Amino acid sequence: METTEILKFFEDIIVQIATPYSTGTGFYLHNHNIIVTNEHVVRDNRMVVVAGKSFEKQLVPVLYLDSSIDIAFIAPPSGHDMQIAELEESDTQRDGDKVLAVGHPFGLKYSATQGIVSAMYQNESGISYIQHDAALNPGNSGGPLINTSGKVIGVNTFIIENGNNIGFALPASYLIKTIREFEKGKGLAGVRCQACLHVVFESQQTVIRYCPHCGKKITMISAIEDYEPFGITKIIEEVLDESGFHVALSRRGPDNWEISKGSIRIRIAYYEKNGLITADVTLCTLPDNHLKELYQFLLKENYRIEGLSFSVNEQDIMLSLLIFDQYLHKDTLKKLFSHLIHTADEYDDLLEERFQARKKSNI
Repeated sequence: METTEILKFFEDIIVQIATPYSTGTGFYLHNHNIIVTNEHVVRDNRMVVVAGKSFEKQLVPVLYLDSSIDIAFIAPPSGHDMQIAELEESDTQRDGDKVLAVGHPFGLKYSATQGIVSAMYQNESGISYIQHDAALNPGNSGGPLINTSGKVIGVNTFIIENGNNIGFALPASYLIKTIREFEKGKGLAGVRCQACLHVVFESQQTVIRYCPHCGKKITMISAIEDYEPFGITKIIEEVLDESGFHVALSRRGPDNWEISKGSIRIRIAYYEKNGLITADVTLCTLPDNHLKELYQFLLKENYRIEGLSFSVNEQDIMLSLLIFDQYLHKDTLKKLFSHLIHTADEYDDLLEERFQARKKSNI
């Protein structure tokens, strides 16, 4: 298959995943009706947020956890229309074979990098990984590694820090074996015991705290405790909840949130080290003409609008709110968020009509 064909096909089945602790990538396997990702992406969560090209952002349950090979399965979202991807059942890749690594870190655009297989690497536990040089970002964890036939040959799992694009993917043969074991549970959620490596499935009759095969203490998915925010993070989430937003759906990684109001999308972040809360709206992109008049207008408006500021990031026109946590009061934050949304909605239309700024396309 041509590279462009492969990329176009996988764009549809790549899924963004977010939890209060991390973000990552997953991919849908139609024949098994699961989304595959890394265990470390969804760790300590019963439910995770997913977003993709063919469905609305939503919460889905975690179905399977296996930290021994860093693999997890989550349920597919409702109302999706994702296509059928094929797994390469045999480990036929050789040194020098071309591969593609695709991913979709949450909130960022679909990305793809090309490289070659450089070796097979075996860790201290005897697990073999496909070593390749297709560039990976941290948010690409859980995404597929694809061969030139358009088949998934591995799950991108980790990189070597400062390793000059040295990435490692768990071969599809491990994934196929794990899927077969998971499907023995006939729809029940499960975890792999890290002592004896047996898969233990949830029971509707009893609470499982110990592996029935070896007696080792085990944490089932149903026993994972809900995320509890604290400090400034708790205040931000209380404000979002009281303002009518779905807090769990808003989370997109540690101390990061994304909310939408009509066509306005706001990304919120808390930087504990600096004591700074930011809320940014991308209004539109720069027009082809009228740039001088536009910049003059934005500079003048920065003196006029209270508590907010315009900026230009590459081609994007941004409206931002900055507040230090030492001055934070919940009622004040709620008013500032409301002011940001109202102002963004006003200027979004104004910039398009007056300066022919282009509407920002969302993914």
